[in-house]
Amino acid sequence: MRFGILGPLDVRAPDGSPLDPGGPRPRALLTLLLLDAGRTVSPERLIDGLYGEDPPANAANALQSQVSRLRKRLDLKIETGPAGYRLVTDRDAVDVHRFERLAREGGQALATGDHARAAALLREGLALWRGPAPDELPRLEELRLTALQDRIAADLALGSGPDLIAEIRELLARHPLSERLYALLMRALHAADRPAEALAAYEEARSVLAEELGADPSAELSALHLELLQGREPQRQRGVPAQLTRFVGRAEELARIDEMLAGARLVTLTGPGGAGKTRLAMESARSRPDVCYVELAPLADGAQIPYAVLSALGVREGLRGPQSADATERLIAVLEEREALLVLDNCEHVVEGAARVAGLLLGACPGVRILATSREALGITGEALCPVPPLAAGPAAQLFRDRAAAVRPDFDAVAEGPARVAAIDGICTALDGLPLAIELAAARLRTLTVEELAERLGDRFRVLSRGDRTKAPRHRTLRAVVEWSWELLDDEERDLACRLTVFSGGGLSGGATLDAVEAVCGIAYPEDLLASLAEKSFLDASDGRYGMLETIRAFCAEQLPDETLATLKDAHAAYYLRLAERAEPLLRGADQLPWLSRLSAERGDLDAALRHLVRSAPDDGLRLMAALSWFWRLHGLAGQRVALARDLLDAVGPMPSPGLDEEYALCGLNAVTGDEDDELLARADRVLATIDRQLRLPFTVVLWTLAVGPERSQDERVRAQVGDDPWGQALLAVGLGFQEQFAGRPAASEALFAQALEGFRSCGDRWGMANSLDQLGLYADWRGERERALELIDEALAFARELAAPEETADLLCRRGTVLLRSGRHAEAAVDFARAAELARGIGAHDKVAGAHWGLGDAARLAGDTAAARTHYESALETSARSWYSVGQTVHIFLGLGRTALAEGRVDEADDWFRQARALSTGGQTQQLELAEVAEALASRAAGPEQAATLLGAASALRGQLIVDDPDVTPVERRIRRLLAPDTFKKAFELGSALREAALREA
Repeated sequence: MRFGILGPLDVRAPDGSPLDPGGPRPRALLTLLLLDAGRTVSPERLIDGLYGEDPPANAANALQSQVSRLRKRLDLKIETGPAGYRLVTDRDAVDVHRFERLAREGGQALATGDHARAAALLREGLALWRGPAPDELPRLEELRLTALQDRIAADLALGSGPDLIAEIRELLARHPLSERLYALLMRALHAADRPAEALAAYEEARSVLAEELGADPSAELSALHLELLQGREPQRQRGVPAQLTRFVGRAEELARIDEMLAGARLVTLTGPGGAGKTRLAMESARSRPDVCYVELAPLADGAQIPYAVLSALGVREGLRGPQSADATERLIAVLEEREALLVLDNCEHVVEGAARVAGLLLGACPGVRILATSREALGITGEALCPVPPLAAGPAAQLFRDRAAAVRPDFDAVAEGPARVAAIDGICTALDGLPLAIELAAARLRTLTVEELAERLGDRFRVLSRGDRTKAPRHRTLRAVVEWSWELLDDEERDLACRLTVFSGGGLSGGATLDAVEAVCGIAYPEDLLASLAEKSFLDASDGRYGMLETIRAFCAEQLPDETLATLKDAHAAYYLRLAERAEPLLRGADQLPWLSRLSAERGDLDAALRHLVRSAPDDGLRLMAALSWFWRLHGLAGQRVALARDLLDAVGPMPSPGLDEEYALCGLNAVTGDEDDELLARADRVLATIDRQLRLPFTVVLWTLAVGPERSQDERVRAQVGDDPWGQALLAVGLGFQEQFAGRPAASEALFAQALEGFRSCGDRWGMANSLDQLGLYADWRGERERALELIDEALAFARELAAPEETADLLCRRGTVLLRSGRHAEAAVDFARAAELARGIGAHDKVAGAHWGLGDAARLAGDTAAARTHYESALETSARSWYSVGQTVHIFLGLGRTALAEGRVDEADDWFRQARALSTGGQTQQLELAEVAEALASRAAGPEQAATLLGAASALRGQLIVDDPDVTPVERRIRRLLAPDTFKKAFELGSALREAALREA
C-alpha cells in the first residue's frame, strides 16, 4: 500500500486503486500513525491528536475501538503493545517520509557538486506535495522551502536562469525575509544577463531587512553582491576547490570540527602526510558561507603567506592609488569587518610564518576563524588541536571500493563473497586506514586482483616491518605504500615522476601543462606516460594540467639526483622566461584576458623560476622580472616581490649588463616600497636617463609615473622612449592628456584622451580603454552632457570588470556617482558610492573607501541631510591615504565639511575648512583642479559680488572652464550675475582668469 499525507489524505491499494479510511476521526488517526510509520505512538499522543483538550471519559477504550475499525477497514497491520500502537509499513511508502529522504539526499548531492542528481532527487520529492503539510508537522513547510531553494540552486548550476526568476519572485512574495531567496534571485538575474537588476535585488534585500528586522544583509549575501560588483561569476562555494571523487566517512570528525570551530577561532588538523587532513578541512569548510581556501604547499617562504591569502581572496591592487609593500596591513584591512573562515592548508613547512599571520589576523579581525592543516601545531595561544585519525574499518573499505570502481568500472558488478570482503578489510587494516595509502593501493586493481593485491601487500609489509622503528607506524606504512607503488612503475614512468617535481604546486593548486612537461623534462610526446602516472594515482590530471600531491612529490624528489635537479631547474627557468616574454606584449592587446588567466595559473612556477634565476643567472632574472612587471600590476599585489627585486639588484650590482638597462630600471621600480625609497628611485632614474631609444617595454613609463607622479610624462626622454609603438603612443597620449588637464586646457586634454582611446581600441587593451573612457566621461560631464558621460563611464566599467579590477571599478563607480549628483539624481548616486565603498572595503583599499565616503557625503549634503554628510566626510578623513594621490581627495573632503558647516549656519567653521583646503591645494601643478574647486568654494564666502566673480574667473582659468550645472557652483554664479552688471561681472571674471592662484591669496 501507499499513503499520501502531503495534502488531503490519500490511501492506495497495491494495485493503485484508492481506499477510503472513513470519516474525520479514522482519517486523523491514520495520519497520526503515518507520521511515525514503523514506530510506536503512545496512546496519550493519539488521544490528544484525536480529541484535543476535551477527550471522552473512556478515551483509551474509544481509541482502541478506532484502531480496531481502521485495521479492519483497510486491512492494515497495526501492532498493539504496552507503549502504544505501531503501523507496520515501509516508511518509503508514506509520501512525507519519502519526501524527507529525497530532500536530504538532494541536499547532500547539491553540497557535493552533483547538481544533476540533486535536481532530479529534489524534483521527485517536491512532486509528492499535493497541498499543505499536516497541522501536526509545521516544520515540513520549512523543509519544503529548503528543498525548493536547493532545487533552484541545482538548476542554476546546470545553466538555468531566466526561467527561474518568476518562480523565485513568487516565493519571495510569501517569504520576504529569506536572504537565500534573494541570493538565488541575484544569481538567476545574473545568469539571465540582467546585472543591473541583480544588484537592485540586493538593495531591495538590504532595505527589507533593515525595515523589518533592523539588520544588515548576511556575510554570504554581501559576498555575492561584491562578486557581482566585480563582474566575477558568482560561485556557490568561493575558494573551496571542487573535488572529482566522493568524500567517504569522517562524520564524527566533521562534527568534532564544527564543535571546535564554534568554541575556538583557530582549529588545526594534525596528522601525518596522507592522513586526509586536506580533504577533511575542505569538506568541513564546504558548508560554510564565506570561505577562503589557501594552499601553502607551493610557498618557499613564510613571508609570502599574506600574499597567498590575498590572492586566494581575489584581492589585487590597481594602478589608481598608492602601492603598499605591507601585505599584512592590506590583509587585515580586507578581513577586519568580515565574518569569514580561512582554510590554511599544508602549514608544516612554513609553520612559523603561518603562526605569525594567524596570530595577527585573529587579534585584529574578530570575525575571522582559521582552520589549518599541518603535520605539527602552529603553537599559538587559543589554538585547538584536532588530530586526524585513520579511517575506521567501514569507511576505509568503502573508500577502497569507491576508488577501485574508478579504475575498474566492473568492480561493483563483481560479487563480493566472504573471502573478497575479508581481503579488502585486510588491505585497509594493513594500510592503517590512511586514505592516501588506500587510494594508491586501489589504483593497482587495474592490473591486479584484490587477492593478489592483498598478498603482495602482506609480503611487502613483513619486509618493511624491520625498518626504522623510530618513525610512527602510520608514517612507515604510508612511506611503504608510496615506495611499493613506486616500484610498480617502469623506468620511464619513474624518471618522469622525478622530473615533474621541479614544477611548483600540487594537484589542488598549480601543476604543469603538457607543453611545459615536454619542454622542461626533455621527454618528447609525454602524453602516454602522464596518463599512466595519473591512472596509478601518482598524478592528478585536471583541465589540462598535471600536478602531484605533496606527499608523493616529496617522495619522488628524494629519488632525483642533485645534478639532474640542477639541470631541470635551469630548463624550468628557461621555459618560464620564454613564456613570460611571449606573454608580455600580448597583455597589452586583444589577447589580454586569456593571457592574464594563463599567467595567473602559472604564477607559482613563474615565481620559482625567478627565485632560481636570482641565484643562478641574475641577468636572466632581470629579463623575467621585467617581462612580468606589467602582469603583476594588472593582476597582482605591490610589494609581493619587493624583497626578491632587492636581492636581484644586489646580485646584479650598481649597473646593468649591456642591453639590460630598462630591465634594470624596472627591477629598481619593483624594489620601491610604498614609503618611496629615494636611493632606489634615483638609481632607476639614472639608468632611464641613458635610454634614448624606443623602449621594448613601454609600460615602464606607467610604473615610473606611479612612483613619482604624473609629471613624468612631460620629460622629453619619454617621447623617444615610446617611439612609434602603437600602445606606447596611446599611453603617451594619456600622459600628455593629464598634463593638459592639469594646465587648465580641457579641449586639448580631451582630444589627447580621444586619441589614446583610439590607439588602445586598435590594440584591444581593456586597461587603456577604461582609463581613456573615464577621462572622456569627465569632460562630457563638465559640458553638462550627463547621459553621454554615463555611457562612456559604463563602457569603462565593463572593461574594468572584465579585467577583475576592483580598484578601478570603485573609482569608476565614484565617477558615475558624481555625474548622477550633477544630474540631481541623489539617491542613485548614493547607490553607486555605496557600491564603491563596499567594493573597496572588500579589498582593503582605504583610499578608495575614503573617496566613496566623500561621494556619499556630497550625496547626503545635496539631498539636505547635513548630519549624514558630516558623518561620511569624517569617515572619509579617517580612512584617507597619505600620498601624492590623496592630497586632492583630502581637499575635496575639507570643502565638503566646509559646505556642510555653511548649510548649518556655522560660518566661522566653514571658513576654517575652506582655508585648510586652500593651504593644502597650493603645492604643485597636479593640484590645479583642486585649487579651482577651492576658488569656487571661496566664491560662496567672498566679501562682495565682484570678489566672488574674480574667484569664479580664477576657477575657470585653473580648470579651463566652469562645470555646467554644478549644484555647488552654478547657484553662486547665477546669484552674482543678478547682483552685478554684465560688464562688471565680465571684468571681475577676466581679472580672476589673469590672476589665477593670486586671486585666492586675496580672498
